Amino acid sequence: MGRVSAAATEVAEPVTLVPAGKIKIFNSVTDLIGRTPMCYLTKVAKGAHARIAAKLEIMEPNCSVKSMIEDAERKGFITPGVTTLVEPTSGNTGIGLAFIAAAKGYKLILTMPASMSMERRILLRAFGAELVLTDPSQGMKGAVDKCTAIAATTPNAYVLQQFENPANPEVHFRTTGPEIWEDTCGQIDILVAGVGTGGTITGTGEYLKSKNPNIKVIAVEPAESPVLSGGKPGAHKIQGIGAGFIPGVLNTKIYDEVIPISSDDSVSFARRMSLEEGLFCGISSGAAAMAAVQVARRPENAGKLIVVILPSFGERYLSSVLCADIAREVENLGVGEKVLVRDQAGLEFYV
Repeated sequence: MGRVSAAATEVAEPVTLVPAGKIKIFNSVTDLIGRTPMCYLTKVAKGAHARIAAKLEIMEPNCSVKSMIEDAERKGFITPGVTTLVEPTSGNTGIGLAFIAAAKGYKLILTMPASMSMERRILLRAFGAELVLTDPSQGMKGAVDKCTAIAATTPNAYVLQQFENPANPEVHFRTTGPEIWEDTCGQIDILVAGVGTGGTITGTGEYLKSKNPNIKVIAVEPAESPVLSGGKPGAHKIQGIGAGFIPGVLNTKIYDEVIPISSDDSVSFARRMSLEEGLFCGISSGAAAMAAVQVARRPENAGKLIVVILPSFGERYLSSVLCADIAREVENLGVGEKVLVRDQAGLEFYV
């Protein structure tokens, strides 16, 4: 039956808009968090001894990771429309806080190193968050210190403390870990994840090891800032991991190995993920994926299943080093100008 216009004189029969059964419409965007899909990485891992499955956290709402706001609400620490949330961030956790704060009605102030990408800044502002940029040479410590100072002078302020808050790893123990266990039917052998706040690898790793103590957990950090490996903090280009200190929520006993990946290698591998796997990943995802492939190429891991967590989406890096070459190329394109392309066989031609 077609639509009936307002001018119709006959009474139309009722139209069933929803089929019988449970309506699958959620009350809020916050209810969509979790149950992200997994897929195998086949091309970048070609010739490897083990299989690699990517946990696509980049497909969370707004490509964020899971939030701690609900935990603070349950405990009565914060109230929408009253509490001002103040938090330091370098990446996905801040974006997760921003969209949930907007949906729930919280004012949010975020402190962030000025080295973070312009896309991150725009996205956070789009959700209504107030941004305070800090000296990039001070890394995340500078953002943390600024957050503390702002909270001390802001009425009804509350700091979620993602680097110290047990609710951070707890949400991954309740969600990310079980999701991976169920989706792999318990066949996961190795987990690979980058370390930012430490919440993801701690909560996920603790859950998986509670199910199977033989599962190996591998942490990934920037080679230029190998703090987890016992080195000194340093500047790097892998936004979202490598805070320059060991976070309080990080269970340093949960991981069995730390793999350092350089910024340049992370960028190169993120580009490969786009071109070869069709996954437009951010730089931190490139680092994690590259580490996973290194582990998969070890002969002792033949036949094993490796799960790598991909937290960052490429669109947040359009103005960064990740897309610098592409940006220059498209900026210089002329109207009607022929473009050199290469087919799967490697043949080049102009179109």
